[in-house]
Amino acid sequence: MSTARRLDAHLHLWDPALGVYTWLTAGQGDLHRAFTAPQAAAELAAAGVDNAILVQAADDAQDTRAMLEVAAAHDWVAGVVGWVDLEQPAAAQQSLEEWSDSAAFCGVRQLVHDDARDDLLDLPGVRATLAVCARRGVPVDLPDAYPRLMGAATRLAQDLDELVVVIDHLAKPPRGSAAFEPWQHALRQLGGLPNVVAKVSGLEVSGQPWNSEAVRPAWDTALEAFGPERLMFGSDWPMTTVHAGYRGTVEVIAPLIGELSASEQSDLWWGTAARTYHLALTG
Repeated sequence: MSTARRLDAHLHLWDPALGVYTWLTAGQGDLHRAFTAPQAAAELAAAGVDNAILVQAADDAQDTRAMLEVAAAHDWVAGVVGWVDLEQPAAAQQSLEEWSDSAAFCGVRQLVHDDARDDLLDLPGVRATLAVCARRGVPVDLPDAYPRLMGAATRLAQDLDELVVVIDHLAKPPRGSAAFEPWQHALRQLGGLPNVVAKVSGLEVSGQPWNSEAVRPAWDTALEAFGPERLMFGSDWPMTTVHAGYRGTVEVIAPLIGELSASEQSDLWWGTAARTYHLALTG
């Protein structure tokens, strides 16, 4: 396979004026502004990235509808991971029906890390919703799972083995912390489940170096746990704007991917994402 195609499996767009991004306050500094499709397209082009998957940033249908509208207007958008209310199976079913009218819709996510309940993913309603997703072949993204949600994510993947579980940002490895070794153990447990894949994205840690060698311990752990065929590259832009920026993020991860064989590089850059989200892409 060619490694020519590059796909960003995790990119956000938002506009505070929409009024649905409850986490996005003035305290977020430069993130508290609109990040638009034309801005994203320019960032991708400058970094040599061809396509991106848009990922929900609000537990609100307006956010998903806005992303689907962007997908309909811009061919660089390869897919949209939208929101459903995991605790409301009937409402989630209605949302899935609506989102599925768009060919771009490819997965679901809820901001589960913002919920204080450690057992959220174990709740009967959530499990019923995710069973519907499994039957429909719709994967679920789980953001920022470490440490609080790792056990629940593991139980979910074990119990619903037909559901594809996507661990965003490698579950947020605590680089430079004493918690790094427990994170390694938890990630390896998840990697042992064949229906779990992970995104190499969002690995910046405030106060920690941001370069390929600094990221290598987390990268090596993920590669051992999942293999290239279950890992995918993601930028997490525009969160990267407060660190190295879009291109700077690509320049940290690309040398690590470049150490792999040609077919393994293709998996990381686009193949794993295409398989996971059922995207009609070729190299």
